[in-house]
Amino acid sequence: MSTGMLKQQLQQKLQQKLSPQQIQLIRLLELPAIELEERIKHELEENPALEEGREIQDDFEKSDDTDFSDEGSVSESETDLALGDYLSEEDIPDYKLQEIRGKAEQKEDIPFSVSQSLNEFLLQQIGLRELPETEMKIAEYIIGNIDDDGYLRRDLEAIADDLIFQAGQEVTIDQVKGVLLVIQDLEPVGVAARNLQECLLIQLEKGNKNSDCQLAIRVLKEYFDEFTRKHYDKIVRGLQVDEESLKKAIHEITSLNPKPGAAWGDSMDTVLSQVIPDFLVEASNGELTLSMNNRGIPEMRINKDYAAMFQDYTGNKANQTSDMRDAVQFVKQKLDSAQWFIDAVRQRQETLTRTMETIIMLQTEFFLTGDEGTLRPMILKDVAERCGYDISTISRVSNSKYVQTNFGIYPLKYFFSESTQTDTGEEISTREVKKILKECIEGEDKRKPLTDEELTKILTEKGYLIARRTVAKYREQLGLPVARLRKEI
Repeated sequence: MSTGMLKQQLQQKLQQKLSPQQIQLIRLLELPAIELEERIKHELEENPALEEGREIQDDFEKSDDTDFSDEGSVSESETDLALGDYLSEEDIPDYKLQEIRGKAEQKEDIPFSVSQSLNEFLLQQIGLRELPETEMKIAEYIIGNIDDDGYLRRDLEAIADDLIFQAGQEVTIDQVKGVLLVIQDLEPVGVAARNLQECLLIQLEKGNKNSDCQLAIRVLKEYFDEFTRKHYDKIVRGLQVDEESLKKAIHEITSLNPKPGAAWGDSMDTVLSQVIPDFLVEASNGELTLSMNNRGIPEMRINKDYAAMFQDYTGNKANQTSDMRDAVQFVKQKLDSAQWFIDAVRQRQETLTRTMETIIMLQTEFFLTGDEGTLRPMILKDVAERCGYDISTISRVSNSKYVQTNFGIYPLKYFFSESTQTDTGEEISTREVKKILKECIEGEDKRKPLTDEELTKILTEKGYLIARRTVAKYREQLGLPVARLRKEI
């Protein structure tokens, strides 16, 4: 037999499988306060072995027959959500930081949500599409990654990887693309686009099909860069149309909504006035006090009647019938589920508290003064290293969570920013640079707006050594157009 006929194939596949309990614990961690309250209510209604009330140790003693460690409870090693010990004594800040039970109930000025979020609106619509289970999981994950403007900023490949390694869902890029098209068919029109060009095209293609609309589609598909730069003469020559026709097509484009998600919050103030904060941080006499907003989260315990029923069943093993064994299995399943849920909610609260403590430690000056200029550069890794969690855990905690301070309510994402350096080598937050950049543009002469080169020069004179391309990136992140488009006649 020739060696050419011999084929050896070596395939190495790295795969992480998560149990249903682990996945649900991750989902609990991502829930903001109001959604956790609803989740607990649902669990109390669905599981008769779970009830409201303070846990009584004598109610239910775990024995060999009632061991929840294998199925119900979720340990740190299983979830990889708690990596490392608490902060050492050297890391404890000088200010007073403590959790006060029940303090959230005394807060009468905590606002509450009265409107439906964009994500909720999309999930409600996608629920009516009757997608297969796998596609529904993909849809839920995609919707969770849609930002406040209604855009999907993440690559589809990254989303597919997340679903495989974090949620244990075997999916392909083609599946993700197919589900994305379904989401892009939802309201508001243009939602889930990956860039402005796609957003505008979705709106045009779902609109009327008159000649102006058709020309507008051609402009966006073939001459998008020229359109954004207002090089209309090139478009006229390239498409061989007259200026009047182009003017009508441009009117079609400019009447579209570049931010489909904006209707769910026209400003940061509007958004913050409609949320329930998960944390409360109070500054008094130079000290900070942290408390969790647990006013709608009841204490839970195992139902003692169910526990007694299980012990009665297991105490009479010799005389058990087939029906009795089925009953024992049913009761044990409910008890396992109840105990796991109690442990998972407790672990969620602990994880949130530890993460918030670390953020306060790193941003102490801001919580004491409310001065944005005191915010230190801080990324997910900084918090993860200090509180001993995985970076993905910090990301989940930071998403959709808010903190009420003496100076207002802020999303946790507000405290994260990268760093840059001044001419003296001092490390500062990019947020401070963006603030100066925005002030410069707001105060410019609109008849002669500042170019990126001029903005770079101004920042350099102020001591911020930043490249022109970085200035352009910050300007775009602030949602500010180039100088030519800011010019007023």
